[in-house]
Amino acid sequence: MPTPFPYDLDALGLSDADRAAAHPALYADFVAIVRRLRRECPWDREQTHDSVKHLTIEEAYEFVDAVDAGDPAEMQKELGDLFLHVLFHAHIAETEGTFDVADVMRAEMTKLVRRHPHVFGDEVVGGAGDVARTWEAVKRAERAEAAGGAANGGGAEAPSALDGVPDALPALLRAERVQAKAAAVGFDFPDAEGAWAKVDEEAAEVRAAETADALEDEVGDLLFAVVNYARLRGVVPETALRRTVAKFSRRFRHVEAALAERGARPAQAGLDTMDALWDEAKAAERRGAATEGAAGGAG
Repeated sequence: MPTPFPYDLDALGLSDADRAAAHPALYADFVAIVRRLRRECPWDREQTHDSVKHLTIEEAYEFVDAVDAGDPAEMQKELGDLFLHVLFHAHIAETEGTFDVADVMRAEMTKLVRRHPHVFGDEVVGGAGDVARTWEAVKRAERAEAAGGAANGGGAEAPSALDGVPDALPALLRAERVQAKAAAVGFDFPDAEGAWAKVDEEAAEVRAAETADALEDEVGDLLFAVVNYARLRGVVPETALRRTVAKFSRRFRHVEAALAERGARPAQAGLDTMDALWDEAKAAERRGAATEGAAGGAG
């Protein structure tokens, strides 16, 4: 059954310029190419949601890599790949008789209009914080309505503020999303200092753990507490850790390259030697950052 769009498009005040920006003819050609591939390519024809879901995830991460690299050309390419996956999954569903790309668009448009009453309705907001609270409040209302409808059919669980956080998210990102959703209904530290006190408490419990199982449990608690502190300070922990891993990798590659110039490998070098090369990499980065900053100031 097609997904209905419950709003009057003319009443939403959508501009002709915004509609034209969608390049409808080009979009139609893209859809036509995907549909033909699904008919005529043996590999494409055999795929299912399950068989390509890992590729969809991979494409999302490749786009994130392009963003981190600040590479617009690569971002464009990876967004194209993600767009392909949206159309591909939609056509798989169409051939299964469950939904089609029009259903996908109508459902998402409905959600966007409903969750932005300050744009498409009369609600007044005071800033981005109000927008985020409205978004979460509408989501909770949607889940309660859906659960009520399901409950009338029997066997539905009561909705939770934590609903909608995918289990498959990376652990740091999932922790942040779970915490943010709990905070949206008032379950949160009053400030970042309270969250930092919890970090101190959990760090002490890590040191005191006496078994492997207890240690794993306490390390998890410590990481969760650090995520809470980061969130309250406005830092996205997933982004922060990705940045640190990239920094570590960059500096360690410098250590490897410097050792290779000496005809040695890390396993053959002492820790003191590698530490010195690590410090050399750090110093070079700082000099580069200082030079870049000076050049920016001169402009």
